[in-house]
Formats: sequence, C-alpha cells, structure tokens
Amino acid sequence: MDKDFVQIIEKVRAYLFKNGLSGFSFEKVKDFGVSPSDVSKYVNSVEELVEKILEYERKSFESIFIQYNFEGQNAIDILFIVSQEMNDRFEDLTPSVTMELENYFPDVYRKHMDERMEFIFDKIKINIEKGMVQGMYRDDLSSEMVGRMYLSRLEDMHNPELYPPERFKFGTIYDTMIDEFVKSIGTEDGINYYRQRKQLLGVLSFGR
Repeated sequence: MDKDFVQIIEKVRAYLFKNGLSGFSFEKVKDFGVSPSDVSKYVNSVEELVEKILEYERKSFESIFIQYNFEGQNAIDILFIVSQEMNDRFEDLTPSVTMELENYFPDVYRKHMDERMEFIFDKIKINIEKGMVQGMYRDDLSSEMVGRMYLSRLEDMHNPELYPPERFKFGTIYDTMIDEFVKSIGTEDGINYYRQRKQLLGVLSFGR
C-alpha cells in the first residue's frame, strides 16, 4: 500500500476502533485530522475504505511470519511470538468492533474473515506438524482436525455474547485460548516447556 494511504488507514482505524462505525462517513474523517479529499484519492466509498482497513489488518498479521524466521524454532516458541505480536498490534481489537463490521459491511467482513482464516489454517497446520515431530505435541493428532478446532476457537473469540467487550480485552482472550490449546494437544514435555517459557516471559515482561 502507498505510504500516505497507510497513514490515513492507521488514523481511521484508531478512530473507528475507539468510537465505532455508527454514522461514519467521508466527512467524519475531518474529526481525526484527515482530509476527505485525501481519502478520495484512494477509495470511492466508505465500504471500500473499510475493505482497505481490513486488508491492512490481514497484511499486518501476515507480516509477523515474514518478519520472523520460524523455520528452525520450537513450535511452542512460535505460538508465544505470534501471541505477543498479536497483543502488540491488535490490543484495541474487541468483539464489539468486529460485530459492528459484520453488521454494517457483511460482504466485506465475510470476505476478510475467509481470507484471514485460510491463512491462519495453513500456518497452524504447519505448527502442529512441527510440534508433533519435535515431541511438543502428541503424535496421534490430525493437523487438519486440530487446525479446524483452532479456527473455531478464534471465531468464538469475536462473539460479544461469550466475551462482553466491556469485560474482556482481545489480548486476554487470545492468551487464554492459546493456554487451553497447548494443554489440549501437548505432550508432558511440551506442556512443561510451555509452562517454563510462560513463566520466564512473564518475568521478563514484568513492569513493561
């Protein structure tokens, strides 16, 4: 994406995730320091702008796997790295935001989720197969079945009835989900390793 457009997207994204989509329009972007004419250089409608924001979300997530070389790393360490990056990049993402996106722009949101879930499914299958070879995960698992279960849990994370946004932050939900996920598929060695790494990372991040 064009660098100037990325700056616009980041400003719009921050505003929408704080204030919601109700009544949002091109004219509204003036409220957070963006000129409507600048937005019109890149998109022709609010729907198209939201589509670009969601594309930016996907690319930001996918860049984690470009930034880090996971080839020779422990499968559980990879989960920790991705989890931390998710917390840092999407800490303002709540179930209420995703619900609004789905309600106001159902087709755009569905396309976004389909592409996002397809990417995640491929990556989690690789992680499961890597963990099985390394002895971190049980060797009787179906990577496809476990991957689909993982996607189902991700879908649940965005359900505001299960996780009211006024009570739960994205990072808290995601960390808890990963915790239960590892415990459900890990070997004894894998679970022990996970607990040790979690404790160590907790100490290192204390006071951050």
